[in-house]
Amino acid sequence: MLNLENEKKFFALNYKTVAGVDEAGRGPLAGPVVAACVLIDDKFSIDSDELKIINDSKKLSPKKRQELFKTIKQEALAVEIGVVNNQMIDKINILQASFLAMTKAINSLKKAPHYLLVDGHFKIPKINVNQSAIIKGDSSVFSIAAASIIAKVSRDWLMCQYDKKYPIYNFEKHKGYGTKEHLKKIKEFGPCPIHRLSFAPFKIKKPFRLERV
Repeated sequence: MLNLENEKKFFALNYKTVAGVDEAGRGPLAGPVVAACVLIDDKFSIDSDELKIINDSKKLSPKKRQELFKTIKQEALAVEIGVVNNQMIDKINILQASFLAMTKAINSLKKAPHYLLVDGHFKIPKINVNQSAIIKGDSSVFSIAAASIIAKVSRDWLMCQYDKKYPIYNFEKHKGYGTKEHLKKIKEFGPCPIHRLSFAPFKIKKPFRLERV
């Protein structure tokens, strides 16, 4: 069970609100990167069975993530997402696109955060909010774990919508990740408008061969 130990450190320093920030979709070959920001204040407490099981989204089943998505939206002070599409990812690279998605999520909050807890090795550049980057924060910090769930569920929903538009790739199943099935579809049909052309197997010098995956 995650607690509010990290958040309380900053509440004790007189930061009234703390936001956890995380993203989903850095690795896929198709679709957007989606970031989420979950804002809580110093009155927030983990006092329900649902909140007590919040963890890194990768450790939860799709059904449980869906359930917790609703709980987080209800219980947090504010929740927002930021979406950056594949064309922008190709233009500025996935790291910068992730930062841009995070910035969009933060700037969409109706209440400005006083402190940010960001998953990963790097702080978000060019944003005027005090922050800390926490490696593996999605499995150790409550607000970041909550953000990971919001980002993952939101991106999965978007990929299911893309599946309706481009059904031959079966995006609903693999969400754009480089599974054997997805790579086989790419080899057979080539890229569609939501594929990231700056990613392998598109941006490679040697001919793409499925058996190398």
